Amino acid sequence: MRLPARSPNLNAYAERFAGSIKSECLRHLVPMGERHLQAVVREYVEHYHHERNHQGIDNAIPLPLGQIGKGAIRRYERLGGVLAHYRREAA
Repeated sequence: MRLPARSPNLNAYAERFAGSIKSECLRHLVPMGERHLQAVVREYVEHYHHERNHQGIDNAIPLPLGQIGKGAIRRYERLGGVLAHYRREAA
């Protein structure tokens, strides 16, 4: 794929994601084949876009899953506990 001329930040986004998935996920797992690796990457992408904290505008998650409740705080896991996030339950 050809990249547009004079676009230095295109590679920065890909490198940031690759660094994140390596440090947060793949260093803790040993994929047992291509299908397993694809499943792990799919779960990580869901976590990355819907649950993981981001240092963006107002520290907001890009695509939140739902509204914030007022009940007890509960832990949710993905990939057997490698990825986790916390969310308040609805009251």
